[in-house]
Amino acid sequence: MTILITGGAGFIGSNFIAYFLKKYPLVKIINIDKLTYAGELSNLSEIENNDSCKFIKGDICDRPLIEDLFKKYNFNNVIHFAAESHVDNSIKAPNEFINTNVLGTFNLIDVAKNHWMQAPNVIRRGYESSRFHHISTDEVYGSLGNIGLFTEQTPYAPNSPYSASKASSDFIVRSYFHTYGMNVVTTNCSNNYGPKQHDEKLIPTIIRKALKGERVPIYGDGKNIRDWLYVLDHCKGIDLAFSKGVSGETYNIGGENERDNLYIANTICDILDEKFPKDKSYKDQVVFVKDRPGHDFRYAIDATKIKKELGWKAEENFETGIRKTIDWYIKKYKR
Repeated sequence: MTILITGGAGFIGSNFIAYFLKKYPLVKIINIDKLTYAGELSNLSEIENNDSCKFIKGDICDRPLIEDLFKKYNFNNVIHFAAESHVDNSIKAPNEFINTNVLGTFNLIDVAKNHWMQAPNVIRRGYESSRFHHISTDEVYGSLGNIGLFTEQTPYAPNSPYSASKASSDFIVRSYFHTYGMNVVTTNCSNNYGPKQHDEKLIPTIIRKALKGERVPIYGDGKNIRDWLYVLDHCKGIDLAFSKGVSGETYNIGGENERDNLYIANTICDILDEKFPKDKSYKDQVVFVKDRPGHDFRYAIDATKIKKELGWKAEENFETGIRKTIDWYIKKYKR
């Protein structure tokens, strides 16, 4: 089996490749990544000598390249991580998000359809089990109030250019199942954290700035709530949905760890106070800054479907996962 993985030098993709190759050593992976600022080959250092994974620098918006790769490697499956994903950046430069997340996803699934299918609902011989797995986000559902959870039936209501572009890509994938009969599955995840996440994201920013003695910025009043999912738990959920999920279905993967941003900052500071004590607590570095436009108040996922149907469960709660995460970033920032 040869799998095309897109965005495999990024945070979640690189964690997934390392996990997947360890579990399935006979699988062949072609990893295409544009290597924007958020993709780093160092994220793949633990598999750099593994002949089962080949890296190709390329852009999923480059359709001739994608077509050439399908002809050369004859992919059986696609697991699609590649995306522009930082909300702040989508506010400043939405065009990049539309190009990569919408056009890029269309290129991938359309080329896959042409390679695997002879006509609508007619699969070419040898590709009967070929699958397109699309990785998405809970942000497509919009914002929650103080109560309630996102389910797979929650209507889409994206509020940022980022989430709107991901919602668009989800609908493209859905349409290829309903129109052409393609074997597709989509997973929508809550906020990931863990090793290899880009420095711009909330948790790495808090750790980095705290260790450097800089101000630790928190948007608004710090009360915005996210459901935090440890990245390895997410990878295991992707594996289950990819291998056992029902074609055409969506599976929500959430950590069931709702925490507000101020709690995240205070927890990290408490752990750093233990590990690197100084005269004052790291909490003294926390400052509140102007909120970002359209900042969703709360996300929280109901993961009942993937638990009941596929047997997934999160192994880390936030308090165990954040310690593993901090230890990884201490090695990065203290070297």
